[in-house]
Amino acid sequence: MALSAPEIWSRLLERARHELPEQTYRTWLEPTEALALDGDTIIVGTPDRFAAEWNESKHAHVLASLAPVVLGHPISVVFKVDEERKTKPQMDLFVAPPPEPAPPADAEPSNITGQLSARYTFQNFVIGKSNELAAAAAQAVAAAPGKVYNPLFIYGHTGLGKTHLMQAVAHDIIQRAPRTRVCFVGTEQFTNELVAAIQKRSTPEFRRRYRETDLLLVDDVHFLKGKEAVQEEFFHTFNALYEAGRQIILTSDRLPSEIPGLEDRLISRFQWGMVADIGLPDLEHRIAILRNKARLDHLELTIPDDVIYFIAENVRSSVRELEGSIIRLLAYASLKHQDVTVELAHEALRDKLRSNGSHAPEPSTGLTPQVIQQAVAKEWGVTTDGLRSKSRTKHLTVPRQVAMYLIRDLLGLQLVEIGSAFGGRDHSTVIHSLEKVEETLKADPAFAQRVKAVRATLEKLQH
Repeated sequence: MALSAPEIWSRLLERARHELPEQTYRTWLEPTEALALDGDTIIVGTPDRFAAEWNESKHAHVLASLAPVVLGHPISVVFKVDEERKTKPQMDLFVAPPPEPAPPADAEPSNITGQLSARYTFQNFVIGKSNELAAAAAQAVAAAPGKVYNPLFIYGHTGLGKTHLMQAVAHDIIQRAPRTRVCFVGTEQFTNELVAAIQKRSTPEFRRRYRETDLLLVDDVHFLKGKEAVQEEFFHTFNALYEAGRQIILTSDRLPSEIPGLEDRLISRFQWGMVADIGLPDLEHRIAILRNKARLDHLELTIPDDVIYFIAENVRSSVRELEGSIIRLLAYASLKHQDVTVELAHEALRDKLRSNGSHAPEPSTGLTPQVIQQAVAKEWGVTTDGLRSKSRTKHLTVPRQVAMYLIRDLLGLQLVEIGSAFGGRDHSTVIHSLEKVEETLKADPAFAQRVKAVRATLEKLQH
């Protein structure tokens, strides 16, 4: 049975609430209302033109990207002014949203300020070389909040999992101590609330709310730069919590000392505890992240392993970009009414592949997989047909692995392409070969010298 426009919009909003900051959701999306469904487009009403234009530019694409997972098919989102609501006053965009209705007297009060994503747990955080230090520090903080690594400062580029890790600490602490008072806030929201408090002359209440929390999570503290009044307030909030032995966790896109316009006293305090970075995930880590994404969204049977390897090889910028690639691929497959394959992924993600092309060496006209195979075969005294055969004898296995290694190193080909050049071997065989050669290069100087000599010969063909 087809869903109605309100039902579709309700499902999209439910998912969006976990993806967007709480104040953004409440200010811009909560006042909206589904008006109609026109084919594969849902028309959503807003109270005024400003809200319609803002949502169209900032949120329409995000919401549409959620549709394949939430609804099982793509959908476009268009915002327009709801004519029936034109007479209503415009949204107050410059003060904090109104407080939630008070809970019934017999209900247990909520101890959480801000929206925590149910998906951002330690169980769903995939640990690799690029984030193992930050993950270990976060787990130590969760086990003993306020005792070790206070504050915990996590930095790294956008979309690598800083917010996920920070919220995972909160979930872990709340599970063991449900009465813990938790406050999760973005720096921009902290600033907006401070401005609103000054305007309403409610600064004491603002200070009490933040300084009486047990766990303060502040996202994107690099946005404190140049805001002297906000830095002053944040400095005193930090001191009050730290002196009371309460845990503080901060995230940023750079080291404290590299945030321009940040006061020295704040830089010093941010470095008191543990400063841990999250870097770009390597290939194996990206594969693990994509498999975890498929598991969480029950897509194991929809996305084959070779497609996961293909995406992991070609999308290297961030975890968010990896997950976005999955959503885009599912939408494309749905539009084309085709199964998800490597060929379809290549077509659906062609823009991303082009943008990432600069990361891999371009094959030279004088150097091809076949030329590399010939050079390695000559050095080891075997034939190129032998390298491409199914034989697993040692006298063929070693040069075959070396040839795969050099093709990867000199041409930057994908695992699937390398496997095809050797009789259709799968990506796992290629990965094993690359790892084996790297291990032997470190352990066997004679082998390393032999590979170096072949490489030198081949490199001359690139010039």
